[in-house]
Amino acid sequence: MGIVAIVGRPNVGKSTLFNRLVGMHEAIVDEVAGVTRDRHYGKSDWNGKEFSVVDTGGFAINSGDKFEEDIRKQVLVAIDEADVILFMVDVTGGITDYDEAIAQVLRCSKKHVILVANKVDNNERIYDSHVFHRFGLGNLYCVCSLSGSGTGEVLDEVVQRLPDTEEEDIAGIPRIAIVGKPNVGKSSIINAFLGEERSIVTPIAGTTRDSVYTRYNKFGHDFFLVDTAGMRKKGKVTEDLEFYSVMRAIRAIEHSDVCILMMDATLGVEAQDLSIFNLIVRNKKGCVIVVNKWDLVTDKETNTMKEYKEAIQKRIAPFNDVPIIFTSVVEKQRIFDVISWAAKAYENKTRRISTAKLNEAMLPAIDAYPPPAIKGKYVKIKYITQLPTPFPAFAFFCNLPQYVREPYKRYLENKLRDNYEFTGVPIQIFMRQK
Repeated sequence: MGIVAIVGRPNVGKSTLFNRLVGMHEAIVDEVAGVTRDRHYGKSDWNGKEFSVVDTGGFAINSGDKFEEDIRKQVLVAIDEADVILFMVDVTGGITDYDEAIAQVLRCSKKHVILVANKVDNNERIYDSHVFHRFGLGNLYCVCSLSGSGTGEVLDEVVQRLPDTEEEDIAGIPRIAIVGKPNVGKSSIINAFLGEERSIVTPIAGTTRDSVYTRYNKFGHDFFLVDTAGMRKKGKVTEDLEFYSVMRAIRAIEHSDVCILMMDATLGVEAQDLSIFNLIVRNKKGCVIVVNKWDLVTDKETNTMKEYKEAIQKRIAPFNDVPIIFTSVVEKQRIFDVISWAAKAYENKTRRISTAKLNEAMLPAIDAYPPPAIKGKYVKIKYITQLPTPFPAFAFFCNLPQYVREPYKRYLENKLRDNYEFTGVPIQIFMRQK
């Protein structure tokens, strides 16, 4: 699809327009300048033509923002890859030095540029907007992205300038979310996967705010990688921006197929790591645990990795059939093992087993160790079938389902895992009346 990038100085309403074009609140919007940092992609359509929309951070020079240079690089990348650029200015602030700098970059880019004056919510401001003709970038479009006024005319112009491209069906492509606490290396590992600076990386915790989707199509794999904001304990989240960032991360987990949970090897397994893991399991998602910064663990011995792995499995029990990979993103150690296991977890999550094969494997195991009798009642399991759910779920039909306790369900789960490959995927077992 064609790509439309929205660029401009900080706080002119780029994310508000982005949300309106994609039809949902994808990007975080706040009165504070500099909320958006990484490039944020969405999908829009107008008059039957679909295209990608890219939200960018505010382009600034000598602003004092510690992320200024990184944001500027992200904006330049978005300009380079876009087919059409929406240059957004703020009619209430007039022309600033930042606007002049962006206009100069756009004039040199040789791309289709559409000049959009935002916050034009009354007729008086239409007259104020004419000052922007000074940029020499063609027709000026007055909009109010908050109410949607004028956006139809802008979209008419966008679809006229977009190249004719074949639309690609992306409905069935898996989504793999990278989640974890702040500053464990989530953005760094995505940049390592892609071989480019897709996400801004700094030593400052909380650099990433929005959940950023990126297509990964290499080495026989094809899925979306989702970079998310670091998730701290509720009690430590005080700013509104961080609250919305955490909510976006939780929503990314809910909408994903597989989650890569990243931990910091130097900190060990903390309570927040377990909270995020439990959130993944509750949402029935595939899971791969990545212990990052393994190069910083100095007191390593022969069995250190094995002992660390056993300690994690003990903490996440009873669901401990999860791949655990020890990586160093900085040194590129075992990072592609993470991709391979994530793809394997998705394959396991979507695995379907016929009823005949299930009964052939499971009924002998049930006969060898039947459910224990409770109050003189003997449970007899007759047959098993897999349910048509997006995650592995099995129904065991028996005469007295209410008398089957959790320990025996765990026995059945372990037997399923022994017979079939379900590593990295939670299994649900239901006892039903025959």
